[in-house]
Amino acid sequence: MTDATSGASGDGTRGSAAEPAATGGAKGPDELRRQIEQTRSELGDTVEELAGKADVKGRAKARAADLKDKAGALTVQLRSSAAHAGHSVQDRAGRAGHVVQEKAHVVQEKAHVLQEKAGRSGQGGRHKAGRTGHAVEHDAPGPVHSAARPGRGRPGPVLVAGAAAGAVVAAGVIWRRRHGHH
Repeated sequence: MTDATSGASGDGTRGSAAEPAATGGAKGPDELRRQIEQTRSELGDTVEELAGKADVKGRAKARAADLKDKAGALTVQLRSSAAHAGHSVQDRAGRAGHVVQEKAHVVQEKAHVLQEKAGRSGQGGRHKAGRTGHAVEHDAPGPVHSAARPGRGRPGPVLVAGAAAGAVVAAGVIWRRRHGHH
């Protein structure tokens, strides 16, 4: 190639120095080479970008790897939360067990105190009943006193006779109410 055939326009015609500046072209061969390299670089980046968008399989693999990483992180977080919840429940159950044991002990102590009181009041009740029986025995009129004397040795038949007498009285009251004798 000769200088006559090489020019800025690349069509084999020789252009003037003012012509490339007017069209926004290179001002010289070095400037032209720099612009070509820049254009090649930009074109290469664009081609890589388009190739990446067109690579569906590669994008799917990348997305799957991203989701797998997120799932792994979420699994670790859930396991940690579950362990924390388990420890919390275990602590609460332990505290509840201690509270139940303490309350059971308090109830047991109260039951013991009530048993002691019942024992003391039972003894006192028997003592009072004995005193009342003696007072009735001494203050009762003669015929009542003599009728009650045989029953003191055998309280079973006396109780049966008293229950029978109560049943007769109750039957009489019921009969009177049914027949209009209020």
